[in-house]
Amino acid sequence: MSEAATIVADAARQENVTRILDCAERLFRHYGYGKTNVADIARELGMSPANIYRFFASKLEIQQAVCGRIRGAIYKMAYDIAHLPISAEERLRRYIHAQYKMTTEVMLDEQKVHEIVVVALERDWGVIDKHVDSIHDLFADVIRDGIEAGEFREQDPVIASRCFGASTVILCHPQMVAQCLAKTNRAMPDDLIDYAIRALK
Repeated sequence: MSEAATIVADAARQENVTRILDCAERLFRHYGYGKTNVADIARELGMSPANIYRFFASKLEIQQAVCGRIRGAIYKMAYDIAHLPISAEERLRRYIHAQYKMTTEVMLDEQKVHEIVVVALERDWGVIDKHVDSIHDLFADVIRDGIEAGEFREQDPVIASRCFGASTVILCHPQMVAQCLAKTNRAMPDDLIDYAIRALK
């Protein structure tokens, strides 16, 4: 196969993969992950289940790809905030607020999306763990900036980032947020963020 033909074939394959994932995500959101099967996705796309299996080995593999897109969106949000030309403290505040907003508005208000995330947390913890590490790496750099600018005290930015993440996880983890939304004896988001940032100082 010529290079040009290979490029065309790769583009066609990617287009099919995108169509399948777009459709799967739409059905997962509407019906829920548990109530959607590969045949439903194939029917919606006007193709056979066998055609779906040319691109994905199983429904679980489709779910993992959908979750990968969600993780990608979260990482991009975090990356963009981490590189804003503002103080390190403000970048940390903006990230936690943005993550909390995304969790409450998207992952919890759309209960079917929450179901996808819960499945991922239960089955793909290794992948989720790597995602958490990538977020910690971003904000270790932010904390390092804060130390160099005199905003934060001298400390190991890697350990500080992990501790900052652990202390604010209740605002970012979908299951924790869901459990705490109706509680009246929990710290408010701004209070918790203030507390975590004071620890860095």
